[in-house]
Amino acid sequence: MSRTREFSPLLATVLILAALTTVGEAQTYSVLYNFGTKSGDPNQPSYSGIIVQGRDGNLYSTAPGGGTLGDGAAFEVTPIGAVTVLYNFDVTHGAGPFSGLVLATNGNFYGTTSCCGSPGRGTVFKITPDGHLTVLHTFMGGSDGEFPNAPPVQGTDRNFYGTTSAGGGSPFCSGGCGTVYKITPSGTLTILHAFNSGGGSAPTAPLLQASDGKFYGTASYGGHSEGGVIFKITPSGKFTVLYKFDSIHGYEPYAPLVQGTDGNLYGTTRGGGPSRFGVVFKITTSGNLTVLHSFNGTDGSGPIGGLVQAADGNFYGSTQTGGNSSNCLGGCGTIFRITPQGVHSVLYNFDNTTGAFPGVTIFQHTNGLLYGDTSGGGTGNVKPCAPPTITCGVFYSLNVGLGPFVSLLPYSGKVGTTVEFLGQGFKGTTGVSFNGTPAPTFKVVSGTYLTAKVPSGATTGFVTVTTPKRKLRSNKKFRVR
Repeated sequence: MSRTREFSPLLATVLILAALTTVGEAQTYSVLYNFGTKSGDPNQPSYSGIIVQGRDGNLYSTAPGGGTLGDGAAFEVTPIGAVTVLYNFDVTHGAGPFSGLVLATNGNFYGTTSCCGSPGRGTVFKITPDGHLTVLHTFMGGSDGEFPNAPPVQGTDRNFYGTTSAGGGSPFCSGGCGTVYKITPSGTLTILHAFNSGGGSAPTAPLLQASDGKFYGTASYGGHSEGGVIFKITPSGKFTVLYKFDSIHGYEPYAPLVQGTDGNLYGTTRGGGPSRFGVVFKITTSGNLTVLHSFNGTDGSGPIGGLVQAADGNFYGSTQTGGNSSNCLGGCGTIFRITPQGVHSVLYNFDNTTGAFPGVTIFQHTNGLLYGDTSGGGTGNVKPCAPPTITCGVFYSLNVGLGPFVSLLPYSGKVGTTVEFLGQGFKGTTGVSFNGTPAPTFKVVSGTYLTAKVPSGATTGFVTVTTPKRKLRSNKKFRVR
């Protein structure tokens, strides 16, 4: 394990400002860090690569390459771009952490490695904010699955739920079609479902627990003509296929789903649509799918990351290729915005120097900025960085003019439930309210973290925190159960 701080390259490297007239307002794109600047850096962060905000206000994720041993690393990035390597994977504890990380209610982070363990075919791990890693489960490639590419998500029951991209014992796929599993905080794993090709195969995205308590996810292949599926599964394992993709309405849904404020689910597919460059879609929890936008190459192609619904109610995402740059064969990728009604705008075109081939779901920090990373491009080239590029990717921010807010963990609970708040400027907070009902007691732990209990009489709605400088509102409604 290593934990080494590197000073923000904002002081010494490129700061890119882009005035984009496409949407009639200014966006500011900034390269915060070039991976591969220093020996031992994480490099080429790739799908699914989930980025999450910790209690300290910093951002956390993983990269499958780099680290001191070349087996990947877990890392921390401050909002201005200072990088800390938290853990260097070593094969024994797993290798190739494509997953990224999720934050649990105990303050620790959870993720997976796609390979190894001692011995094995991938692991589920817990890692503390200071870099202490514990392997909770090692997949052996049989009925328990193998090769997980996404982090497990914490359910309302405090257990974790995830997928493996292979294994499970199905005879319809060589090596198995993948699984859905539940794992307790102590590491007891239960297989809830084994995919069988007709009902989908190779699930590589994190699951989403929607407001109805069920989990929703995507399987990249299987279904109709191997186009992939959208499915739902209950915490007890009742599995239902909601939608089977065809080339017209999308193909190969690698990305995770996100639930919008309207209750519908939103996502992307890597291919399909009229130009076969992928689509953005909306689907109801009962399975009615609508294509919101079909990519044409010039506006991007091949989205494999998911969408984030930002505080303005719009969705933001990226395409892995396409766009207007000639510095990458087929384009270096784009960042886009799309309204819930399907109005699409390109916000930024990657040009290789400022990053290329983004595959990770964009994350909105509670400071209002959007953050993401790319698997290629940038100016860092400390070897080894794997083909197809010798560059190692970048970590970036995008300012679209959105203000600060608070995020909650969890977003639902009964009266008396302790809710965690992530944000900034909490010191001196004078009040917390749930849809207008004040919480009689709350605890300010730090300037970026506080807790409060759901008060008696609270109803479903937005939560507000009154700080000395402003009143902060939650980005989503809290649902009183």
